[in-house]
Amino acid sequence: MIQTLFGPPPEPTLYEKFSKAVEKTRDNLVERIDDIFQGKKEIDEELLEELEMALIGADVGVRTADEILEGVRDKLSRQQLADPAELKVEIARHMLEILKGSGDGEPPNVSGPAVILMVGVNGAGKTTTIGKLAQRYKSEGKQVLMCAADTFRAAAIEQLEVWAERAGCELIKQKIGADPSAVVFDALQAATARNVDVVIVDTAGRLHNKTGLMAELEKIKRTAGRLIPDAPHEVLLVVDAVTGQNGLEQARQFTATAGVTGIALTKLDGTAKGGIVIAIARELDLPIRWVGVGEKADDLIRFDPESFVRSLFEL
Repeated sequence: MIQTLFGPPPEPTLYEKFSKAVEKTRDNLVERIDDIFQGKKEIDEELLEELEMALIGADVGVRTADEILEGVRDKLSRQQLADPAELKVEIARHMLEILKGSGDGEPPNVSGPAVILMVGVNGAGKTTTIGKLAQRYKSEGKQVLMCAADTFRAAAIEQLEVWAERAGCELIKQKIGADPSAVVFDALQAATARNVDVVIVDTAGRLHNKTGLMAELEKIKRTAGRLIPDAPHEVLLVVDAVTGQNGLEQARQFTATAGVTGIALTKLDGTAKGGIVIAIARELDLPIRWVGVGEKADDLIRFDPESFVRSLFEL
């Protein structure tokens, strides 16, 4: 009856989506910080040590936690900070500063098809992210082609077929066991001929310590570059936020070997350790391009540093 009277509920804003996604992290980090500040009228060393443990517990990372506290101690020594309430704002300010370098998730601005290579370990949500990304670009009026270069798992191709149909995108595929580079070759030829805007390439979920698979990834990149200048234009590493510091180590290894240019972070809503967002941006100097904040197709959203920090600290 209510639906009949008022129609569907309004779409949640970006801030509201982030606020819901970081709820567990907010409970773990910000409420813990509030507890530390409870009844404290001054900032002492004991408070700072407790604060450091809270930051590390939320997977902000030791290096970043140290950096934040170093800034706090500096302001204390110059008497620019006295009130614990001000300290919370100072932490938020520092986090925002770290994240400001993050990109906006736009496909690369190139003449001809923008080629996005998706990499990551099995189970991180790579295939689902590709499907959601394709739908996102389609909804913005872009012509998208998907490439099934994960030829080792029949399930991966089947998943992509479902997403391609849902998004109204063409999918280029070959039989199981085919050379992934050959599939990429076919896809990029088709994309050039059909004036496609964005090509999203799925690759086999691989562990970062498998040198043979990494060599295959290099071959895919060389193939792409021969067909389209400077391709791939983006190498997006899909990281499961729930894996925390393990995800950071994966990202570190992939960055060293696969030329990662940005991160798509999945399952942000499923972890109490969303501080990994800060750790990735700070320790790897990589932009968070996209974050997954739910199960629905439109729950892959462009990462916005301000919305993330504001929703985390409820500022």
